Amino acid sequence: MSQYQMSIKEAKQEVIHTLRIYLSRNEWGQYEIPAEKQRPVLLMGPPGIGKTAIMEQIAAEEGIALVSYTITHHTRQSAIGLPVIREREYNGKSFSVTEYTMSEIISSVYDKMEQTGLKEGILFLDEINCVSETLAPTMLQFLQYKTFGTHRVPEGWIIIVAGNPPEYNKSVRPFDITTLDRLKRIDITEDYLAWREYAYAHHVHAGILSYLDIKKNHFYQTETSIDGEEFVTARGWEDLSRCLLAYEKQKLPISTATIHQYVQHEEIARDFANYYELFCRYRQHYNIPAILSGAALNQDCPEGKDAAVLLSHLGEAPFDEAVSVLGLLLGQLSERFYDLFQTDAALSLVHKALQRLRGWLTTSRKSPECLLQEEYERMEQTRRTEKAAGQLSEDRERQILLALSQLSHIRGQLLEDPEIMPDTFFDRAKGIFAAAVEQYSHSADAARQALTNCFLFLERVFADRQEMVLFVTELTLNPHAAWFLLEHGCDKFYEYNRELLIDDKKTELKKRIHKLSL
Repeated sequence: MSQYQMSIKEAKQEVIHTLRIYLSRNEWGQYEIPAEKQRPVLLMGPPGIGKTAIMEQIAAEEGIALVSYTITHHTRQSAIGLPVIREREYNGKSFSVTEYTMSEIISSVYDKMEQTGLKEGILFLDEINCVSETLAPTMLQFLQYKTFGTHRVPEGWIIIVAGNPPEYNKSVRPFDITTLDRLKRIDITEDYLAWREYAYAHHVHAGILSYLDIKKNHFYQTETSIDGEEFVTARGWEDLSRCLLAYEKQKLPISTATIHQYVQHEEIARDFANYYELFCRYRQHYNIPAILSGAALNQDCPEGKDAAVLLSHLGEAPFDEAVSVLGLLLGQLSERFYDLFQTDAALSLVHKALQRLRGWLTTSRKSPECLLQEEYERMEQTRRTEKAAGQLSEDRERQILLALSQLSHIRGQLLEDPEIMPDTFFDRAKGIFAAAVEQYSHSADAARQALTNCFLFLERVFADRQEMVLFVTELTLNPHAAWFLLEHGCDKFYEYNRELLIDDKKTELKKRIHKLSL
């Protein structure tokens, strides 16, 4: 096992750095590192930790295309193409020569370039060391010479492949030194803290996060029992999260068997099922909406009277129960922060569209309604292009769809106004947009107050205990919460965060004094 293992977060950054140096050009427009000297990147790590997911993120963030394949799904024919007999003449004599049609994989790269207009991208092949015996020589040739059959990967396309260590897959074929010496190898290991940051950004169920905060060793496990392989992976937890959220939305019962379909480790599945049952009970027992609205601390309302008992109970509750309640609070706050983040991004897109509309209104002979419709169609085409390029994340697509909905609303409002005139069209559109911005501002104020109410509640229950430190820390780790605090602020957060930083400095100072005394 390599001592230079990386978390998936660190590996993502390393791949981004590799892409940037491979795609950088000199003053003559040539790649700084020639294509033939650009080593393919090999991501070697356990299954289900997010190797494929980071490829999608990287392509979107770097503005390049992505073609992704699981190579074990391919035969030798689909990888290198089919043989074709050609007639060739050498030294005046005619010969039949075998050539190959273009590989399905290489042709997909060219198709992607035509669909998106992007000339640079990532060709990602997963399970590279698990191919069949007939395909193995082709893969070695591909990694060494960047060709499938007689067709080369286009210049500007970076090859990234992924594989599993042999302890996770019995089909693994080890690479020889000759092949490994042509690769840029990155060894990845499972890392819960790195995954948790990703989980926050992708709205993983609060119950899963609070459970794993308590039992981090249950994040990733693989073992062999008398009943066969038992395992749980990062992918399993994320997929279970989607399942739980969908089941809860439909008010469907969730059994241990349902959980085991994703967490394929009997003991951990049973343990999480028990925890999830408790988590749901806490959700009913502790009135989270009343806490966030401030009613829980108001003795003049029914919620406040009921909360007095809960305040006392939670203050004496076991740490596991307190963590679960913090997870419930963070989950509902995170939903608000995420919705505001998405709305903010969508309003920015609409604002840019209206700015372009104002410019077109002064130079174009087209009607304002037609120009607004063109802005709508331009944004929709952007969505389709990014999706075809493999660059469109779920968040980005939602932002564009929200912006399209707002543009459609503006257009509908304008068309319903019989007194609208071309010279007042833009001012009216701006007024409708301003109303949407004001509504967003009110929602942000409400979210800030909800966070303040949460702090006031936790102050009453935990005061300066470690639960408050945990709550503040989790807010800083949640990317949408961090964005909200940066954009909109919260005095209570800054108060406790300042105290936390002071405590950190005191601890660091004590460590330095201790070292000096040795």
